[in-house]
Amino acid sequence: MTTAYVRKPQQTTDDEGNVITGGWSDPIEIKMNVQSAGGQVNAQVWGKQLKYIKSCKYQGNVLNENQSENWGICLNVSKDDDPDYLINQVQTFATHKNITLEKRDQDG
Repeated sequence: MTTAYVRKPQQTTDDEGNVITGGWSDPIEIKMNVQSAGGQVNAQVWGKQLKYIKSCKYQGNVLNENQSENWGICLNVSKDDDPDYLINQVQTFATHKNITLEKRDQDG
């Protein structure tokens, strides 16, 4: 199991009611099984981007389908840094959740 830190994107509203996105919430520690994504289906879906995708198994209540997409994950960086991965997809099964992560800065 790998320790990772979840960080929600911060949103505020200005005086005119416009939503402003910037920064990240405080980190929340989670544990999940993290692997590089592979297989024919993922290769067809992601193509050359596949090397930037992680496939994870998670058991817990912090991450939820239709709620946690686009949240940040600090996987290979400090919990106080900007997240290095974003949650692309959460799929709920009976005993676990499949989480697909996409690397944020694919040039670095």
